[in-house]
Amino acid sequence: MLKTEHLLSALLLLASAGLLHAATPTALPGIPSPPAASAPASASASWPGLAAAQKRDLRSRYAAWQALPDSEKQRLRQAASALAAMPPTQRDALQARFAGMDKLHRDGWLLGAQLGTFYPRLQPLFGFVPDAERAAVIALLRGLDATQLEQLSLVSMRTPPQERDALRAQLLGLAPAQRDAWLREKVGH
Repeated sequence: MLKTEHLLSALLLLASAGLLHAATPTALPGIPSPPAASAPASASASWPGLAAAQKRDLRSRYAAWQALPDSEKQRLRQAASALAAMPPTQRDALQARFAGMDKLHRDGWLLGAQLGTFYPRLQPLFGFVPDAERAAVIALLRGLDATQLEQLSLVSMRTPPQERDALRAQLLGLAPAQRDAWLREKVGH
């Protein structure tokens, strides 16, 4: 059975493409495609008819999809298929749970299921990084395993706001082989 985190990620990708109610395994990579007849009215709007903000949002979500590792895309495709196969009441309940999340945390799911799971706790340290650091930060986070992400979550939550930039710079400056020891030291293990 797929984890709820994967279903939430799939829900974000489907919702962002306007395909939530028209999801099929072939229409899933978060890429807008012609909506089915059962798709919500907002999904049937043609590209020229979308507002500039909607277009920006769809472009950023598409870019987020493109940036995901292939393994994450595959897990999300499976989750999206499972989501599409759910009874409507169960899918609607999951959609309501997702819609009830703070937008900041909801958008963390754009990073994929693994990072989306940790994002609420990583957000203090990584939620607002300069554009020039963004790619390096995402690569660093994707290079960490679940244990390291858990440790980094603790570090993120414990770090006072005035120390976050320096801590993030220190972490980004470490060689990958040094990160595990650095995290254990920061957590106190």
